Amino acid sequence: MKELTFKIGTVEESISAEEKNIIAVLNSSFQKENPDEEKIINDALDHPIGTESFASLFPPHESIAIIISDITRPLPSSRILPILLKRLYALGIQDEDITIVVALGSHRKETEEELKTLVGQEIYDHIKVVNTGTMGFTHLGETKQGTPVDIDTLVVNAKHRICIGNVEYHYFAGFSGGAKAIMPGCSTPKAIEKNHRFMVSKDARAGRLEGNPVRDDLEEAAGMLKPDLILNVVLNTHKQVTYAAAGDMIKAHRDACNVLAENYLSPIPETADIVIVSQGGAPKDLNLYQTQKALANAEHAVKDGGIIILMGACEEGFGNLVFEKWMKTYKDPDQSIQALFDHFQLGAHKAAAIAMVRKKAEIFFVSNMDEAEVRKTFLIPFSSLPDAFKAAMIEKGKNATIIAMPYGGSTLPVVI
Repeated sequence: MKELTFKIGTVEESISAEEKNIIAVLNSSFQKENPDEEKIINDALDHPIGTESFASLFPPHESIAIIISDITRPLPSSRILPILLKRLYALGIQDEDITIVVALGSHRKETEEELKTLVGQEIYDHIKVVNTGTMGFTHLGETKQGTPVDIDTLVVNAKHRICIGNVEYHYFAGFSGGAKAIMPGCSTPKAIEKNHRFMVSKDARAGRLEGNPVRDDLEEAAGMLKPDLILNVVLNTHKQVTYAAAGDMIKAHRDACNVLAENYLSPIPETADIVIVSQGGAPKDLNLYQTQKALANAEHAVKDGGIIILMGACEEGFGNLVFEKWMKTYKDPDQSIQALFDHFQLGAHKAAAIAMVRKKAEIFFVSNMDEAEVRKTFLIPFSSLPDAFKAAMIEKGKNATIIAMPYGGSTLPVVI
């Protein structure tokens, strides 16, 4: 027997399975323990890719907007910011020259306590920290595909922009990070809907950048307000920085993506009857809206007609009202997908993405959500992993094959 352990929220759940049934346990190979984050980040800033030196980019007494991810992302901004700020201070930049902008995209505003958590108490006490939209948005034009480029006014008006993000697989933008800090991070729901409508394309998928219509469109949009510098990091399963790339919005991002792909792409010999997948715990499984990303990657590992056991604490429930309404309205996956094709709506796109997976496999959902609410959707609720696994094995039989994905959002299975 082999024990399989998964994080859900801040706790762990385990099951035991026959080793002969297990095809693979897809843990990242990028498991550096206790990396020297300060050295990694400073090395990246010392050797920017595709830009001038760090010191030449930021003259003293000129305003800077530093864009960071919101609370649903694993980015350790409270550890990265002090390293970055130390370098800015050395150039003569003052606290009053800096605004830290939390890129919300289509997510809810952060509370004051969440803002403090994101940046750390000391930084919060000395530097202005705001959610996107605080001063409204500025229209900069449209992309070739007709996406309005409406960007946070504070970000637009700043003399300089630094975008900090982490790189992981994204189910339709290819990868996170890079230009996504600006678009959709600092944009409006209307603009994001226009960009995200391209997710229905066959070329909009995890791991694909070139020729991906979503990525092409958002990079064109962000190019209208190109940041002076991005700092993109790759994290291990403990959410520690194991690699960093700084510099040009495209070139540095691609460098970080290449490192991620080299270490997180997970070859499998075949797909499995049962795939067990977790986002890796908090904060990435705060709600179902975010937990869906692990499900999208798990689709690549499951057989047609198989079962995916999706784990996520989802303390905030569905996490988006449109998404919740869509999940409860369309009990048939085909209806959900067709409705999105007929009328794209932000929030609904996540429900349609789940529906696409459901067409391939059953979805057993282990969470802290109210089971009665989950039953209103096409997900099958379970209160614990052992219960879900037992039900899956009964359905698929004692010889059912298993793939475990404890860090599903950062693991992309590929059959070799």
